[in-house]
Amino acid sequence: MSEFRLPEGEVDDRLYLQSVARALDVLESFGPGRSQMSLSEIAQAVGANKSAIQRTVQTLQARNYLRRGDQRGYMLGSRVLDLTFEYLRNHPYVIRVTPVMAELRRNVGERIDFSIFDYTTIIYAVRMQSKRETLNASLVGRRLMSFGTSGGRACLSLLPDEVVMDILERSPRQKFTPHTVTEIPELMDRIRQAREDRYALAISEYLTGEIVIGAAIRGPNGFPVGAIHIAGMHSELSVDHMRAHVAPLLLEAVRAVELSHG
Repeated sequence: MSEFRLPEGEVDDRLYLQSVARALDVLESFGPGRSQMSLSEIAQAVGANKSAIQRTVQTLQARNYLRRGDQRGYMLGSRVLDLTFEYLRNHPYVIRVTPVMAELRRNVGERIDFSIFDYTTIIYAVRMQSKRETLNASLVGRRLMSFGTSGGRACLSLLPDEVVMDILERSPRQKFTPHTVTEIPELMDRIRQAREDRYALAISEYLTGEIVIGAAIRGPNGFPVGAIHIAGMHSELSVDHMRAHVAPLLLEAVRAVELSHG
């Protein structure tokens, strides 16, 4: 297995286009609590003056990456979804994992998710629903912190401890519920346990009352590319049931995806 290195994100300053960066900053400024913003609010979110941001906003609107909202302001446009579709349609693990997840969903009857590992975070790329869901649990593209998710911890368990420590130290470890584990020593204990079990459990750490089991998918180089998660209500699914009955099915599904590498 080759040495794992975190991406540093460094580029040659001579090749860096500030105008492109500003356009991406504008698109990325639309987040929780910012579904619709005025030109002044966009400028404030990006950290630029209104006149400097106006041309960028108008260009993005002309290309339908932004659109006028119902109120005085702008919203993300439908072209953003085109990029999402092409990304998912061409992602090799989305292609491999989807039929495996469908079979797993039939066998366990709970929500099945596939997330892509992105170091400090995971991004949900495929979601197959159970009988009851919230809106956020049904949409792809949601990004969560790796440290607080079963799949994220399972992915971290495939990395050397020093790399895991680096990722945890880079992560803003806020509590999402009173049960979210944020202290590095306890997180390391849980990640090492996941390394031994080959899966991780999280109870009420992002959503109160939810129990989630996740197992990481290794790429051909042995490093994590993502994880399959199975989620249900803790009032209906005990830890013993998850370990004895759900975990074997989950690990079998992960093996099927890994064997599809060829």
